Amino acid sequence: MPFSDPEQILRQFSLGNDWHVADFGAGSGAYVFAAARRLSDGKVYAVDINRGLIERIKKDAGERGFKNVEVFWGDVEDLGGSKLKDASMDAVIVANVLFQVGSKKGVAEEVGRVLKEKRRVLLIDWTDSFGGLGPHANLVFPKEKARELFEANGFAFEQEINAGEHHYGLVFKKK
Repeated sequence: MPFSDPEQILRQFSLGNDWHVADFGAGSGAYVFAAARRLSDGKVYAVDINRGLIERIKKDAGERGFKNVEVFWGDVEDLGGSKLKDASMDAVIVANVLFQVGSKKGVAEEVGRVLKEKRRVLLIDWTDSFGGLGPHANLVFPKEKARELFEANGFAFEQEINAGEHHYGLVFKKK
């Protein structure tokens, strides 16, 4: 798997059919739609700061017949910025976000705020810059630093998953 494959990654993360799942920094919606396909009775909440991307996800969800996708404009770097309720999510996906945000701690805190106790977060990010794809080398947020960040903010490391050749995948459980 040379690049991140949301379907393959979510198979390793295992979502419950009726879960409420937030995708922080939803971007183009790759993880939103992969999660939506896995949830027969649950819901996916796409959160992004880019209004254009949120509108695109909303449009694509409608065209694809996904009735279990909701979109929110929000800033996941700020506490309360996702607009989701406290302890309302069964899982949070944070894919390819940490390398591009100013407040990584803010993201971890907002994940902790919306996640139910003992529930999990899936963190995917770049391990390197590959042939001009991915972040500039000085923006890569190393796996070790990501683990330290989440452990320092109320999460227990659970496992590492295969996220592709140029990404790492970490799963944490909220304490």
